[in-house]
Amino acid sequence: MAFVTASWNPLGVSFYRKVELYEMGWNMKDGLRDCLVAAAPYGGPIALLKEPQRRSPSARPQLEIYSSSGTSMASFPWKSGVVKQLGWTVCDDLLCIQEDGTVLIYDIFGTFKRHFSMGNEVGQSQVVEAKVFHSPYGTGVAILTGASRFTLATNIDDLKLRRLPEVPGLQGSPNCWAVLSQDRQTKVLVANDADLFILDHGACTAVSPPGLSPQATSIVHMCVSFSYKYLALFTDSGHVWMGTANIKEKLSEVETKFRNPPKQMAWCRRPKSQQPSVVIMWDGHILVAGECKDTISYYLEGVSILVPELDGVRIINGTHHELLEEVPAACEEIFKIASMAPGALLLEAHKEYEKESQKADEYLREIKEQNLLGEAVKQCVEAAGHELEAEHQKTLLRAASFGKCFLNNFAPEPFVSMCRDLRVLNAVRDYTVGLPLTHTQFKQMTVQVLIDRLVYRKLYPLAIEICRYLKTPEYQGVSRVLKHWACCKVQQKEEADEVIAKTISLKLGETAGISYSEIATKAYECGRTELAIKLLEFEPRSGEQVPLLLKMKRSQLALSKAIESGDTDLVYTVVTYLKNEMNRGDFFMTLRNQPVALSLYRQFCKHQEQDTLKDLFNQDDDHQELGNFYVKSGYKEKRLEARIAHLQSAADEYNKAKNEFAAKATEEEMRLLRFQKKLEEEKGESLVGFSLHDTLRTLLSVGLHKHAEQLYKDFRVPDKRYWWLKLTALAEKEDWEEMEKFAKSKKSPIGYLPFVEVCVKHHNKYEAKKYVSRVTPEQKVKANLAVGDLEGAADAAIERRNEGEISTVLSRCSPTTDRALVERLNRAKATAAKK
Repeated sequence: MAFVTASWNPLGVSFYRKVELYEMGWNMKDGLRDCLVAAAPYGGPIALLKEPQRRSPSARPQLEIYSSSGTSMASFPWKSGVVKQLGWTVCDDLLCIQEDGTVLIYDIFGTFKRHFSMGNEVGQSQVVEAKVFHSPYGTGVAILTGASRFTLATNIDDLKLRRLPEVPGLQGSPNCWAVLSQDRQTKVLVANDADLFILDHGACTAVSPPGLSPQATSIVHMCVSFSYKYLALFTDSGHVWMGTANIKEKLSEVETKFRNPPKQMAWCRRPKSQQPSVVIMWDGHILVAGECKDTISYYLEGVSILVPELDGVRIINGTHHELLEEVPAACEEIFKIASMAPGALLLEAHKEYEKESQKADEYLREIKEQNLLGEAVKQCVEAAGHELEAEHQKTLLRAASFGKCFLNNFAPEPFVSMCRDLRVLNAVRDYTVGLPLTHTQFKQMTVQVLIDRLVYRKLYPLAIEICRYLKTPEYQGVSRVLKHWACCKVQQKEEADEVIAKTISLKLGETAGISYSEIATKAYECGRTELAIKLLEFEPRSGEQVPLLLKMKRSQLALSKAIESGDTDLVYTVVTYLKNEMNRGDFFMTLRNQPVALSLYRQFCKHQEQDTLKDLFNQDDDHQELGNFYVKSGYKEKRLEARIAHLQSAADEYNKAKNEFAAKATEEEMRLLRFQKKLEEEKGESLVGFSLHDTLRTLLSVGLHKHAEQLYKDFRVPDKRYWWLKLTALAEKEDWEEMEKFAKSKKSPIGYLPFVEVCVKHHNKYEAKKYVSRVTPEQKVKANLAVGDLEGAADAAIERRNEGEISTVLSRCSPTTDRALVERLNRAKATAAKK
């Protein structure tokens, strides 16, 4: 800990330090010389294309992909066109931009994924220079063509090419250019000698950096900060101008005393830092320029590249991988020589405590007297997060733990969270993993993205351990990792389908949040249909099984699974698919073997496809259902001839089905229709479509008694029904004379009480009394009461000596007006009771 500040260099009000991340594991005899290099941000992989200009078929360029620690991940000879630029997407896919404008995309293991073109114009005029950039929309590509025109694609996953306006006076390539992403708009900043232009989709605007040195006659290099908020310009006079990316505000300008153009420039600014600083690299050395006139120089071994990061710059060469950063404020406060900050005092107190010295108490008292113990603990925790060495982290965290023991209301969450974060970061920074993330980058990246990165590198055990350690929810953590592992497993073609399916099922079991259908889909995409089917057996949700089975052309199995699920919508989905894919005969035969599907399809056809329903019944020789079909379709016909024709077909089918009742009923219906039609033509009464009952009632109502009589005889209508119909119809017409004739025509099969009741119902007691005498003795009391004849009702009840009937009549009598009748009935009731 005594030499923590040994590598610190002051610049203005801040310090900068260069710390080694890894000693590179690759074996580079010539270092990075004659290599096209691209390193992904956030400690991502490194791509090298050795001797990219070599075109000989016998000695092709070699494309190699390494982790940040120099561990080889992929290597293969480059067999395509001349590569002008390499770059990485936000998802760690490698972009190889060729001279003809074609962009090839590979994963980190060198597997080709896809390609796209930057347009015909780029292909014709060739790519002179290209840049890969990250924006809010995703990964973008900017191209400078041989015609001195810029073409832009802001998102390669949703490719929309934009050709930017021409730069005035530009002949050949510009001195330098950079991509800006501001206010969700992507622009290109171009320097042509001393002139500076901003190109967007609609215009080319000339801009002038405020306060630029008058000695400058040309801008020879530029760079934009990681956040796209700041811009640095290097001029031919050796000055570096730093300001905001909108070129409205100058932050500083420093003379470097180097006039030759730098190889590379990168911003080295920590978030929320007040110090603007830029790292400028030439062959053999780099310079850090900030707000003051001073600079920091570092010497480099061999060819190096700068990789801008959120909070610093990574420097990669043939042997080492280093991080250059502004020393975080918390670290500076604690470790600065003679610092009296609370964190520094707490660290000293802890050191003395470990020595069992009483000075520990003195330091603690000094902090507590200033009420800064809480601040001291916070500084130590924060500083631990910014340290890369595990020993430094432990020392700071122990000091923080020591300090919080003397606090009453200290919230433990920040301390616990930092301990967890550092344990995860130390695991991924390990040489075998090669992800040199800082705590600031980790917080910006989020745990989910880190897990994705590990999964993408196929580091499944580590990813699972981190998920469990951080207690990430199953569906976001372990389940997601296992799903990716399974999707990778099904691509291993050297293992048999049964072995892979069993391995996956044993590993995954019934883990929450995992869909076997997604894994099966991946297997199918890899051409392993049988494996996909085996995996689907473990999928509990039929709704997930069926669509993939249909996609794999396993329609019979899909139908069985849909029926097993009991989900009618799913069955309909499969049946509809089969109908569209199969010829009609095969389709019907398939349904015959699945009664449930056939039944559901019939239900569907009843409402949607009547003709198909007919074909189904024909296919099955189902004459009963065919007869029903013809009857229903017949009544949808408006023309009588067509209706009768359908009914005739129905009768034939019923006969084939040996349903004599249905056949006879259908024939009688046709006879009734013909009778109705004939009567309609003769008498003008609209009767077609009426039932036999309604037809009779209508005929009787209009006085066509002879025709009603004929219909009654022809269709053998029961006597009681016919008499009731005629009686009701005559009463409604109030044709009392005809009713009397009808009553006398022959003995009534329904008796004469209905005549009484119908007359009373139509308020004609006079006519009702004519039929009372003809009513049977059992009904005479009821008939007399209906017409209001209490005397007659009493006589009938007394004559029958029926106690119940006598009581009924008594209930209708009034004690005041019918006193004599009441006494008479009471005597009769008493006599009846004795018997």
